[in-house]
Amino acid sequence: MNISHNPLNYDIDKIRSQFPFLDVRPYGKNIIYFDNAASAQKPKIVLDRLTQFYTNEYANVHRGLHYLANAATEAYEDARLTVCKFLNAVDSEEIIFTRGATEALNMVASSFGNAYIRAGDEIILSTMEHHSNIVPWHYLRENHGAIIQWIEPDLDGRIDIVKLSKLINKKTKIIALTHMSNVLGSPVQIKEIAKMAHTHNVPILIDGSQGAVHLDVDVQALDVDFYVFTGHKLYGPTGIGVLYAKKPWLEELPPYSGGGEMINTVTRDQVTYAMPPQRFEAGTPPVAQAVGLAAAIKYLDSIGREAIRQHEKQLTQYASSKLSEMKHVKIYGNAPDKGPIISFNLNDAHAHDVATIIDHYGIAVRAGAHCAMPLMSMLGASSTCRASFGLYNTFEEIDDFVEGLAKAQSLFS
Repeated sequence: MNISHNPLNYDIDKIRSQFPFLDVRPYGKNIIYFDNAASAQKPKIVLDRLTQFYTNEYANVHRGLHYLANAATEAYEDARLTVCKFLNAVDSEEIIFTRGATEALNMVASSFGNAYIRAGDEIILSTMEHHSNIVPWHYLRENHGAIIQWIEPDLDGRIDIVKLSKLINKKTKIIALTHMSNVLGSPVQIKEIAKMAHTHNVPILIDGSQGAVHLDVDVQALDVDFYVFTGHKLYGPTGIGVLYAKKPWLEELPPYSGGGEMINTVTRDQVTYAMPPQRFEAGTPPVAQAVGLAAAIKYLDSIGREAIRQHEKQLTQYASSKLSEMKHVKIYGNAPDKGPIISFNLNDAHAHDVATIIDHYGIAVRAGAHCAMPLMSMLGASSTCRASFGLYNTFEEIDDFVEGLAKAQSLFS
């Protein structure tokens, strides 16, 4: 290895000691978990916080008049404040808790679509979107007669803002883009695109499922109208996501789903709705999951987001260099500022076969289309392997990964 320095005194041994999953030994080997873009593992502090909440603070939130209800409500609303600070939102009332990024995207597409999109209106997407930021807009195409316009990035995942601006016309109602490709790892220049979109009075929604993990997110500086992310990729629990929306949008949009909590009054003839954020949180919310997400965010802050980012950057550069030396490996996407995601194929071997073989060496990668079929079509690949790195991964693991790929390659020669 030729690693020049330890970024910002990054204590990798201490960090790894905080993740119980590293004690798992599949096939009697140390686990090498390179599937972080799909879902990250959980530090003990998050697991302990969930146990503490379920043991000592659990009850349904809001309107309860007893001790546990008040304790749960306080923990839940404190989590909202933590997320508000994490995104640098103006007000915690701009933070909606959902079951995940997918539900958050569906929430915007449904509420915004029902309010503003009619037959012939247009929605702009990029061809590198995750299906979760494609399918909900197709519902509007199928049910409302909306038209989807596509902006195609280059092979490294860069979007040409001039080309994007030429797609905008009087029928354009919204632009929905990823912050970072889950296949190519390439970040999108959101601030510039938002500025351009707003000159045309077009709102912009950002899928931050990868971006919120690997980039600093300041929704005020980005000036986005909607931003979503999920908790389980951010070292938090499953079953929790976040929708940020500027308050004027939340006050204007109709509810996404109906039930308890999101109403003011219900009579036989009429319903009046609560103000945001409750208007968009029907039913019992994911209370424990929100508390766990807050614990994960605080954990990342304790390490330092910049230190994590530099560690991940060095891992990505090292892995890219090592893989580039392998003549049978094809890497997809080489943006210089890419996040810790490397999609690749090994000769003509199917990605599923490669992933299965190296799994027996204890190496976990993702294989398939990564819920990004339009991008796969653009890349001319039916599937790829994807190695994605997290804060607990090491350079030694990359060496073992490359060795495992070499062994797999020998089986296809």
